[in-house]
Amino acid sequence: MAKEKICLIINPISGTDSKKNIPEEVAAAFDQRKYDLFIRITGYPDHATEIARKAAKKNYKYVLVAGGDGTVNEVAKSLVHTNTTLGIIPSGSGNGLARELGIPLDTEKAIKIILREHTRTIDYGMANGHIFFCTCGFGFDAFISDRFAEGKKRGPLGYVRNILESVVDFRSEEYEITTDNGTITERAFILTCANASQYGNDAHIAPGASMDDGMMNVSILKPLNAIEVPQTTIQLFTNNIDKNSKMTSLITRNLLIKRSRAGMMHVDGEPVRTGNEIKVETIHKGLKVLAPDNGLRGKKRKESENIFNSLTRWFN
Repeated sequence: MAKEKICLIINPISGTDSKKNIPEEVAAAFDQRKYDLFIRITGYPDHATEIARKAAKKNYKYVLVAGGDGTVNEVAKSLVHTNTTLGIIPSGSGNGLARELGIPLDTEKAIKIILREHTRTIDYGMANGHIFFCTCGFGFDAFISDRFAEGKKRGPLGYVRNILESVVDFRSEEYEITTDNGTITERAFILTCANASQYGNDAHIAPGASMDDGMMNVSILKPLNAIEVPQTTIQLFTNNIDKNSKMTSLITRNLLIKRSRAGMMHVDGEPVRTGNEIKVETIHKGLKVLAPDNGLRGKKRKESENIFNSLTRWFN
């Protein structure tokens, strides 16, 4: 009987932790009588995309990726609408897709999830031709992503620091937003199209979003004053941003965003310059991923509310 093929793609420079032991751990985990494992190390931008695309064409059963959100996105977009399933070993700073799917950040535990071979088929989004799996955003989140991409401080503390340092430099913009249900015009501090509930780093911008409902959650946060920034930041990191009085949430399959001029957007945290019109669409059930059962969100929400209640008393 022919062996199934597995490709492990490693980005050696993403995130903060060493990945030198991952090849050995993965090789030891899989039964070599059933699987042929091929290990590839990325060497330049989009190299992971090339490797994953070739693996899918050769009908590999799994492509596993050890890297951050950028590398995961590179691999995942090459596997959409193929027979090859994505496995994630979170090794970045944000780990947005892994966190959303409930994949542990510990390497050994993540490999155990892969070995269970439980497959989910999830949606993805397209923004002016750019594929994203968690979020694409305009306004302050795009501004932050651009700065964060160049920053030296990684992880949640670095993310919060960038938010607090950048908020004074940012100017909100007016957007015309056309959804399946009509058109609205809003001046927004944040405008995010969310296939998942979070950006990464457990920063939840759309607590009600689902990755397999065929719909896009659109989060519109109106301009904030300086006093409102700390509490809003806490709400973001405790999964309670939908309780903010300046937040408007829309649900749609497709939308068109118009702004006065070209500028930045981000796709899964990667900054991209694009035009003044952005077409965003949801592609239903486009990517197969190895993930645990999706039963963690309710518990997480309850725990977050306890944290939220403790922290926000300081702002009341």
